[in-house]
Amino acid sequence: MSLRCGIVGLPNVGKSTLFNCISSGKAQAANFPFCTIEPNVGSTIVPDERLQVLEKLVNPKRVVPATVEIVDIAGLVKGASRGEGLGNQFLANIRETDAILHVVRCFEDPNVVHVDGSVDPVRDKEIIDTELQIKDLETVENRIKKVEKQAQTGGDKEAKRLYSILLQFREALLAGKSARTVKFDNAEDEKLAKGLFLLTNKPVMYVCNVDEASAASGNEHVERLKAAIADEGAEVLIIAAKIESEIAELDSYEERQMFLEEIGLKASGVERLIQSAYSLLNLQTYFTAGEPEVRAWTINKGDKAPRAAGVIHTDFEKGFIRAEVIKYSDYVEYGSEAACRAAGKLGIEGKEYVVQDGDVMHFLFNV
Repeated sequence: MSLRCGIVGLPNVGKSTLFNCISSGKAQAANFPFCTIEPNVGSTIVPDERLQVLEKLVNPKRVVPATVEIVDIAGLVKGASRGEGLGNQFLANIRETDAILHVVRCFEDPNVVHVDGSVDPVRDKEIIDTELQIKDLETVENRIKKVEKQAQTGGDKEAKRLYSILLQFREALLAGKSARTVKFDNAEDEKLAKGLFLLTNKPVMYVCNVDEASAASGNEHVERLKAAIADEGAEVLIIAAKIESEIAELDSYEERQMFLEEIGLKASGVERLIQSAYSLLNLQTYFTAGEPEVRAWTINKGDKAPRAAGVIHTDFEKGFIRAEVIKYSDYVEYGSEAACRAAGKLGIEGKEYVVQDGDVMHFLFNV
């Protein structure tokens, strides 16, 4: 399953520095607007200690972690929805992502210019929101024109349902609210709404870029932003991007951990960000484990066994017969697949089995 997160924000808030920390790509981090001209795309692994545990138990030829694709999208400015700055080009790039990592500047530094002259995370957040909402309103108005007549005069139930959804979105957007604030009662409406690919309907996580002294506990800028988004139900993550870039340069795990402990952190901001992005999209991991490889696979929470099998190959889903499942905790306790089988800890599951996070699985199929 391909997962893509887009890093957005005003110019000079630390987006490219953060991208460089979490991605295998190398974006230019410079003290001037629009230093990112094309969206930089890189990938990074999803940190998961369970992989290392399974590796020690299985001793495979290789280990393959789950990955996240990160897109560094150039800084938006006021008027982007009308093409100001590099607006329309990058609004299109956001549309192609699964989730938005909204980086907000929460640090003071006279040596790093701010496009609006002062540090105000609430104002900055609202500028980005407004530009995305204006673009969404344009999309919604255009779709209303296309389905309105069909919904009002025809017998097309789906057109009527879509028209109702569009009207709800328009009402919210005209009120200065994001599309994600509109809630639907059933899965069909939710699916139609998602199919509109509205920018402000994507899950969002606010990433507060702070100075080193604020890395562990935040600061008043962070608290102001938290208060401003209290009714959004969005997650807030505190990261000191400059420090993260220094941590990323250290060679050994031990050195990185010592650095983190010195500034009062148990895990790096990068690890926390990737894990939070994973959770933001309601994703989870199952494993396959054998001598050739131990591998993490990404699925949606609630996926049943055939859908999970289809992540490996579509033929696995089409010809699904059954799944052999060992709980991760049992695998660790008994030390091997053979020992779990002997102890009766290997379950045989059918098409209705809902895969759980951490399951170690084998699939039987026939096509």
